[in-house]
Amino acid sequence: MSTGKREKFSSRFTFIMAMAGSAIGLGNIWRFPYMVGEYGGAAFIIIYILCSLFISLPIFICEAIVGRRTGSSSYDAMNKLAPGSNWKLVGLVTVVTAFVITSYYSVVGGWSLDYFIRSCSGGLKAVSQEEATGIFTKFSSSVWEPLIAFTGFLALSALIVAAGVKGGIEKFTKWATPSLGILIIIIAVYSISLPGSSAGVEYLVKPDWSKLTPSTFSYALGQSFYSLSLGVGCVVVYSSFMKKSDNILASGGWTALFDTLFAIIAGFAVMPAVFAAGIEPGSGPSLVFETLPYIFFQMGQQAPVLSRIITILFFLAILVAALTSSISMFEVCVEHMVDHKKQSRKKAAIRFFIWTWVLGVLCCLSFGVLKNVRIFGNSIFSTCDILSSNYLMTLTALVMSIFVGWKMDKSEVRDEFTNGGTLKGNARIFDSLHFVVKWIIPVMIVEIFVSNFINI
Repeated sequence: MSTGKREKFSSRFTFIMAMAGSAIGLGNIWRFPYMVGEYGGAAFIIIYILCSLFISLPIFICEAIVGRRTGSSSYDAMNKLAPGSNWKLVGLVTVVTAFVITSYYSVVGGWSLDYFIRSCSGGLKAVSQEEATGIFTKFSSSVWEPLIAFTGFLALSALIVAAGVKGGIEKFTKWATPSLGILIIIIAVYSISLPGSSAGVEYLVKPDWSKLTPSTFSYALGQSFYSLSLGVGCVVVYSSFMKKSDNILASGGWTALFDTLFAIIAGFAVMPAVFAAGIEPGSGPSLVFETLPYIFFQMGQQAPVLSRIITILFFLAILVAALTSSISMFEVCVEHMVDHKKQSRKKAAIRFFIWTWVLGVLCCLSFGVLKNVRIFGNSIFSTCDILSSNYLMTLTALVMSIFVGWKMDKSEVRDEFTNGGTLKGNARIFDSLHFVVKWIIPVMIVEIFVSNFINI
């Protein structure tokens, strides 16, 4: 159904690296460890894996089918599959969601850029936990330093996307994603080797079922959506660059596997070190920036060179992870303007950079001069995070499963999933998958969403 000339990823490997790069981001390194810390350790991890396998992966496949079937961005894709209807508004919501996430996500990306530079220059020598917290608080609450870092990070994302699918996104992610995996494994090995880290390992592998609440399920599902970039248009857009010969199930399976493994390894990179230092594991989003610099410095007193190398590698991993995810969300909005508004890629990238920068400035300053500005009791930054990850992404994923399960012709879905019937393995499981998408997933998402809303 696609028309016109459209760039394609060179191979299934490059698509998986790009999609895995989108999935493997700050959601794994920055968000996942503190979510584990707040919601019960191994019990949360188990729920997270089940959500990823039985809910998130089928939704990933739904979005991939929509994207490759139409060869279009999310808005135009829905308009092609359901012309003259309001289903295109779902595609528009994904663009808005991507815009909101990119705005506040780039603030944290700016933190990672600043801390990477500080680690290289030796500026993270915190002699106490209070000093480490003070460094972050002073930085994040100031005006110019976080703004400059945020702007620099956002500009990097814009430059990569403006270079195109093959010249920018593919070229960056095909080396960045594997490198990211190697970096986090090195850090995890170091973290587990620290004296006293065994309590952190036990925390990650021994479930405490008494801590399970309706919120645990909701946040685990939300984290799975957030991590796999569901409900935000990334999968639809990246899949529109897939070749028709690629296997959607295999590509989605590898992406989910890499993402889940990376999240768990990231947990082992962070939590053993946290326990080794006697720090509270549920200390929130700032865990990475307030606690780990202190931990790495203190643990490296006997080997300062090793400590500095690990610190540099850690914040390099955070920076790379932030970029691989940021460019995928940036691409959603740019591709919308290229497809629907018929703008050039470079012009679209510049315009989206400006719009995102405006909202991002408000998020950035919400830790300082705008910290007293509250929306339903939350800061501007937290409001954007909660709105997108707990509500917009979840609802969009729900509607996408309903669209593929109920609105799209089943023969069309089968044709795309099985590559015209040539993938016999996919054909054998199609009816079961379609049943899950049509009946099971909507009920599960609604139940968890309502439970979370009532709890809040």
